[in-house]
Amino acid sequence: MRLFPTETGHWLALRGLQAGLGPRERTNDLPALAQPLFGLHFANPVCVSAGFDKNAVAISGVARLGGGFIEVGGVTPRPQPGNPRPRLFRLTPDRAAINRMGFNNDGAKAVRERLSEYRAGTDMAQPLGVNMAANATSSDPAQDFVDLVKAFSAVADYLTIDVSCPNTENGQIFLEPRALEDLLARLNTARDETGSRPAMVAKLTPDLDPAHLRELIGIIMAAGIDGITLCNTTTARPATLQSPNASERGGLSGTPLFEMSNAILRTVFEQTGGKVPLIGVGGIMSGADAYTKIRAGASLVQFYTGMVYGGPGLVQEIKRDLATFLARDGFANIAEAVGSEHRS
Repeated sequence: MRLFPTETGHWLALRGLQAGLGPRERTNDLPALAQPLFGLHFANPVCVSAGFDKNAVAISGVARLGGGFIEVGGVTPRPQPGNPRPRLFRLTPDRAAINRMGFNNDGAKAVRERLSEYRAGTDMAQPLGVNMAANATSSDPAQDFVDLVKAFSAVADYLTIDVSCPNTENGQIFLEPRALEDLLARLNTARDETGSRPAMVAKLTPDLDPAHLRELIGIIMAAGIDGITLCNTTTARPATLQSPNASERGGLSGTPLFEMSNAILRTVFEQTGGKVPLIGVGGIMSGADAYTKIRAGASLVQFYTGMVYGGPGLVQEIKRDLATFLARDGFANIAEAVGSEHRS
């Protein structure tokens, strides 16, 4: 796949999974990897992150990769083409990627129809999440999120409020504390009005100074949001990058983001006291990387760039490694390992 241009390779991977070229059936999970979180059962803590199957075109294929949950999107209320190509770049020497996709997607109506069709035709039980984002040209981005909550509450187990994308006009405007506070209040009201109650998860950027991060976490906790995803891609460019694509504009993901995202994960776990489930994202390339995030405070983990370099078998590899690490360290289950480095 890496012989093709980056976005073409992504498209081919999705079409392959859509056509059934991936695993024929889902491998059973080890009981030690299971845990309940925000009212849902997760058979294992592993997931391919949002951005891979933006439009929910290959949900069955992604489900058979073996993750414990699924997240599609980011989805905006109206379809949008995203930024001009090229907009996705491999940084192979750095085991990294840069994207400036700009939330290209088919829009809420089309994605909702696919999710409804999937749920009606499958007995797979993995929790299903939708990553939500405002349209780049929207004059009322908060209303976009309200509309998305109303559109997806009946077909999703959880909704990710993505206020952290660096690649679109309205991607980070809700990182202003009062704007975030108002948004979360409106979304809680909108969810209650639907009569459904999917969990809500806030996704943050790594590019926050400590005081700003602490204030946002306080607002998220006060709003009763069910979980926090840490974190999105970064606009920072470490001096260690070797690829000629390192100067491309957009969000950096992969190995260079690993330690930065871990530091934020540890900070937020300490601030929340482990009372809010955290989803660790950023630089996971192996089972050891996933275990580091779990011990730092993540209850769940997501990756995307890791699959670019490790292939779709990385999901099963991480699960096997996690079970080995739990047994080695004397943990009866994954929940016992969450945040364990803070207790050492």
